[in-house]
Amino acid sequence: MVGVKTRTFGQGIRERRRQLDLTQEEVARRIATSTPYVGHLESGKRHPSDKVVTRLADVLGLDRRDLFFLANPNAKALLHSKEKSSASAWEEFRKDDRVKRIHNIGAEEMEMLSRVALMGEVRSSRDFVYILTTIRHALGR
Repeated sequence: MVGVKTRTFGQGIRERRRQLDLTQEEVARRIATSTPYVGHLESGKRHPSDKVVTRLADVLGLDRRDLFFLANPNAKALLHSKEKSSASAWEEFRKDDRVKRIHNIGAEEMEMLSRVALMGEVRSSRDFVYILTTIRHALGR
C-alpha cells in the first residue's frame, strides 16, 4: 500500500477494492459481514476488529501488518516511542512471573516475544502484553 501514511484505513480499503473491481457486497460476502458494515468501514464510521482487518487483508491482497497499523495508528506509536529501551522492557517483562501466569504465557509465546524485543522498539513491559493479545486475536486464539 503505497502512501499508507497519507490515507485513512477506509480510503485504503476502498481504493484497493476498486482496483480489484469488487463491490462492497462481494467484499462483505468474502469477509463474512454485511454490505453496510463495509460501507461504514470505508467511510470511517466504524473501526474494524483485528479479525476483520485480517480477513480484509487476505481478501484484498494487502499486507496484514500494514493494514493493521492503518486501522490502529496508535499501536505504531507504541512501538516507535523512545521513552524506554527495548532491552530493559524485555528484561522487566521476562522476569515478571506474575504477569506470565495471569496471561497464561507459555514458552512458545515467550520465544515469539523475545524476537519482538530484538526489534528494539518496544518501550515498556506492559506493551508486550498488548502485542501478545493482538497476535492472539489475529490468530483467533
